[in-house]
Amino acid sequence: MKALRALPAGLLATASLSFIGVGDVFAQANVTGEWTKVQNLPISPVHNVYLPNGRIAMFGRNSTQTLWDPITQSADVLPSPGYDLFCAGHGLLADGRVLLAGGHIADFVGLAKASVYDPRTNSWTPAPDMNAGRWYPTVTMLPDGDALVVAGSMDTSMSMNTLPQVYQPATNSWRNLTSAQLAQPMYPMMFVAPDGRVIDVGPSTFTRSLDTSGTGNWSFVANRNGGWRDYGTAALYADGKILVAGGGDPPQASAEVIDLNSPSPAWRTVAPMSVARRHLNSTILPDGTVLVTGGTSGPGHNNPNTPVLSAELWNPATEAWTTLASGTVPRLYHSAALLLPDGRVAVMGGERGAASVVPDVEIFSPPYLFKGARPAMSGVPAQLAYGQRFTVQSAQAAGIGKVSLIRLSSVTHAFNMDQRLNVLPFTAGTGSLDITAPANANLAPPGMYMLFLVDTSGVPSVGSIVQVGGTGASQPVATGSATPGSGSCSYPAWVQGRPYAAGSIVSYSGSLYIAKFANPGYTPTISTYYWAPYAC
Repeated sequence: MKALRALPAGLLATASLSFIGVGDVFAQANVTGEWTKVQNLPISPVHNVYLPNGRIAMFGRNSTQTLWDPITQSADVLPSPGYDLFCAGHGLLADGRVLLAGGHIADFVGLAKASVYDPRTNSWTPAPDMNAGRWYPTVTMLPDGDALVVAGSMDTSMSMNTLPQVYQPATNSWRNLTSAQLAQPMYPMMFVAPDGRVIDVGPSTFTRSLDTSGTGNWSFVANRNGGWRDYGTAALYADGKILVAGGGDPPQASAEVIDLNSPSPAWRTVAPMSVARRHLNSTILPDGTVLVTGGTSGPGHNNPNTPVLSAELWNPATEAWTTLASGTVPRLYHSAALLLPDGRVAVMGGERGAASVVPDVEIFSPPYLFKGARPAMSGVPAQLAYGQRFTVQSAQAAGIGKVSLIRLSSVTHAFNMDQRLNVLPFTAGTGSLDITAPANANLAPPGMYMLFLVDTSGVPSVGSIVQVGGTGASQPVATGSATPGSGSCSYPAWVQGRPYAAGSIVSYSGSLYIAKFANPGYTPTISTYYWAPYAC
């Protein structure tokens, strides 16, 4: 049984703060999870993007940025694009590069600049300037592989950029949605709906959807129930189903959901969180639940005297919340939380003000990591086409209850701009699973996702990063050949410095690896962004 854990005595002795969530002093990890403090960062991050190579790109105030490895806890140099990315919008493109739109001249005064970061080369490519500045814009990946950019403040009078623009990676150009100009709030919470339109679920109470074809068009969807939710959070927890929670001033504990699959979608109030929060973060977990961390419960923009330390877990099956273990670091304005492939959640950032920032990182291990052995899988394809049936190997295949696909995270200001979950249909065989990829790009916009197997006890495997939206078969065409009738495979040995095309299969240290992307001969066991294990 897991040993009982207590919060540090110094935390309980802090008299000037009204900490919420210290009641679970002797809770067990298999019920409430466990927090672990790790090495501090060199910066206090405001913008966080989980990259396909396993690192997190972090951007802070005053043109600070770093690449952080959550496994080794090491930080590395992330070059600057040549301007301040503070309060930009960002999202992962279909090929794993990152679009960053807007930036900082002064508070509320946004830059018109945009850039694309390539984690394969750790370098930037400038995009053409947008129509005008954007400070607090939202970036949403579209089903056709383009990226929608909306909103953002342009000047100190908080004049909003009303023109939605679509970034087209194939031509490095912008397409203007001139018929859809609208003054949206800063950092609106936007998601691609099952019909391919983009829905705006907050902070405004007026829910609209945007058709991005042609010159664009907005349509009314429904009115929300919970009032204005600035610095609230939202998660697309199933196909077409969205949860919003918290936010507002004073902060709310309320939560509500909408099902866009309904002929007449309407918001429906569900059970509230145990405590009100703003500046909270929501993270979709492999078992389909939604983890909420951080925030403040007191009135005002960023009340430092009422941090919420306890995590909460929302179960979509029961629509109920469960209070989990408490962290030790207040996570206020500019905090973030990101799902890691191992099923843990990295929580970072948060600040009392510009001069009181937080470099501390905590890792939350959900209760499912303390409920028994984890299922394992191998032979996961590097790329998946829509509707493709594919097979993965797992000795625990008979005990798998769910296969989850979760898009890589891109988090800032209480909102994960790329977060969505797909639960995939599957059939269990002897030592393998026959799985079907999402049917279309409306359900899973092209890009990088984590694939998880989840057993019937809710325990997830370690996730494997796959690119969804490819056009190939379950395994790309490879160099090398199978040995007829041998029941095994024969592929050439890897050679250092030899260029390899995407789909090449090599033998290295007794195992086979497939090139996910073209590369100049990187080592398969080190450059896991470029190479993935391969099984015949």
